[in-house]
Amino acid sequence: MATAPLSRFPKRNCAISTPDSVLFFLAPALPASRSTPRSSISRFSTSSSQWARDNNKNRGVSAVRATGLRKRQTLHVTVDDLPIPIPKEKFTTKIPVDEDHALWGFFNKEKRLLATPEEDAAHGRAWTVQELRQKSWEDLHSLWWVCVKDRNRLATEQIIRDTRKLGYGAYESDTRDQTIRATQRAIRHTLTERWYTWEEARKAARSDPEIDLNAAVGEAYVPMDYDLEIESDPPEAEVEAETVEPEIVEEQPESERSENRSRKERRAAREVVA
Repeated sequence: MATAPLSRFPKRNCAISTPDSVLFFLAPALPASRSTPRSSISRFSTSSSQWARDNNKNRGVSAVRATGLRKRQTLHVTVDDLPIPIPKEKFTTKIPVDEDHALWGFFNKEKRLLATPEEDAAHGRAWTVQELRQKSWEDLHSLWWVCVKDRNRLATEQIIRDTRKLGYGAYESDTRDQTIRATQRAIRHTLTERWYTWEEARKAARSDPEIDLNAAVGEAYVPMDYDLEIESDPPEAEVEAETVEPEIVEEQPESERSENRSRKERRAAREVVA
């Protein structure tokens, strides 16, 4: 389909007197006026023609677009005057750290920021109450703080995972934390049993005459002196052994026992009739 020329359409208030009066969004659609000189129209620049070009040699050089320098472009600084970077080993001061420091207990064995999921999953079961009853106070105290340090390490690593949005290791860390918490519950259960046992022992000691709770250490238990009297046998003249002969009871035959029973019944019946 052939396009109609622009001369056929009516023009309303479209008189163009100067180039400045042309609207910028209609400029591409309107033909250039014949009265406008060709020298005022620029095909490559949107700058006004009244501003003279500065002939800057560095115009167009952009570090963002990586245009770089032109062949004959020079800088105020030569390549020889550029500073040389200092190696990291020279300005970094290495602080001596004790390899056996106590704070290393809050990190993993490899002393890294994060442990791998395989390392967190490599653990056994929780301690039971039956096993902890056989442990001493010092063993329970040490085991409790080992659990505290391990839980502190897991909580620190979880914060790092959430901050960096790593997306792995949370399941293994939670499983290990639940196992440690089960061990801590068993330790508290064992210590509670020992506390009740101690209180019962104190109550029993208050009523024991051989135990003094207010005494010094090592002198609380004072055993009493018992006089063991050896009783001698009494003389034969004072106490005579009396011999009692057992009575011999003969068993009656069944017929006699039945006759006696019938006689008693008849006697009782007569008494009732009378």
